Amino acid sequence: MNDSSNPQPAPIELMTAVSDVFGSLGRALVCLNHDFDIVHASDGLDRLLGEGSREQIVGRGAEEVFGRELFGENAGMRQALEAGQRREGWGATVRLGAGKPRLLSISGAPLVPSPGSPCDPRVAYVIVARPPGDTVSTGSAAPTIFSGMVARSARMLEIFRLTETLEESEATVLLTGESGTGKEMVARAVHVHSQKRDGPFVAVNCGALPGDLLESELFGHVRGAFTGAVRDRVGRFDLASSGTIFLDEVADLSLPLQVKLLRVLQERTFERVGESTSRETDARVIAATNRHLAKAMSEDEFRTDLYYRLRVVPIEIPPLRRRREDIEPLAHHLLTRVNRRYNRNLRLSPNALRALLGYTWPGNVRELENTLEYAVAVTPGQTIHPENLPDEIVRFRPAEETLAAEPEVAPSVESDPERDRILAALEANRWRRAATADSLSISRATLWRKMRELGLGS
Repeated sequence: MNDSSNPQPAPIELMTAVSDVFGSLGRALVCLNHDFDIVHASDGLDRLLGEGSREQIVGRGAEEVFGRELFGENAGMRQALEAGQRREGWGATVRLGAGKPRLLSISGAPLVPSPGSPCDPRVAYVIVARPPGDTVSTGSAAPTIFSGMVARSARMLEIFRLTETLEESEATVLLTGESGTGKEMVARAVHVHSQKRDGPFVAVNCGALPGDLLESELFGHVRGAFTGAVRDRVGRFDLASSGTIFLDEVADLSLPLQVKLLRVLQERTFERVGESTSRETDARVIAATNRHLAKAMSEDEFRTDLYYRLRVVPIEIPPLRRRREDIEPLAHHLLTRVNRRYNRNLRLSPNALRALLGYTWPGNVRELENTLEYAVAVTPGQTIHPENLPDEIVRFRPAEETLAAEPEVAPSVESDPERDRILAALEANRWRRAATADSLSISRATLWRKMRELGLGS
């Protein structure tokens, strides 16, 4: 029986009081109903995301605000809450309207009110948001989802934080790392978290075209500049105006094109092919390579002055074998993406996940996604088992030293002709070792040894 002299607070009053408590701790409280729509948000959200954020999110879906990767139909956070479980310290990138994206640490739990509780009866789940703080720097067990990437390793979380730090800068960024590590995704994240995020993101693969065509692709040309130039062409630097141009495989630029790129970086001007008038560009440049540039410079294949112009902010993306704690969250994240693409709802069995964790992924994240796409294509039921994975993953038995920590600096053999030849053969044969060995006319044992010696993950 309630004491009429001390009535219970109304639900709105209670929410306000609880929100004030969370706000004093630097936290924001967000309440969801059973449909995962936001029915309440505390004033603390304005301090985290900017003035007016609280008003913007009330009435919207959690998926729209915090991302499909967390609150989509088959996403991990949503499934856990529906199952009555609590999740703590998940990272999420939140962007409201034209505001800057913000990386937050998100914890969620079902609300189980006691009988007679004055809590708002609409509230089924509560979310607590806070700045990433220690959660990002320590590499906790909870994954962080950042601009479409997912990680829990300390190194990748450092990259996420650095990307946020660069939001006020237009400095040139040089991304290095092996093929398949996600350099373009990091480049897109740098763009999205920059002052040029409302401009275009224009990607160019510098290794896909010969020099003369690449020059026209980058800078454009005028009619009659060369045979076949029947009309003026706008180049990628023009298209990237007020945005970002991403130069992938920048080490493949010819020396003459390196000189032209150096001028763009130094003077912010260029000329179209066949034109003498200089044009200005304000495009932000992000470059990437999987080659060992120190060796390329020592062999006079890459200009030292260009290297230092590009390397204002260097970001090295580690291979997947050096951040093994990312394999599990990546596998679930990529499987969700592949499921959506093929309208499936498959899950990984514990044994299948164990097989993925035991593999060294020489093809990095790209190989992992291809593996899951293969598994979705061949799995008849709703669960992926080891027999639904490629043979080379299930049968893989790494030597003990393969799983040991590898040096942070890429080996100098990275650009050796033999390594390039073996890597090309592996990619052509979808990393199937038997087929690769046959195509190279060597035994599987020899291939295994060479892959280990050349840092190809086995």
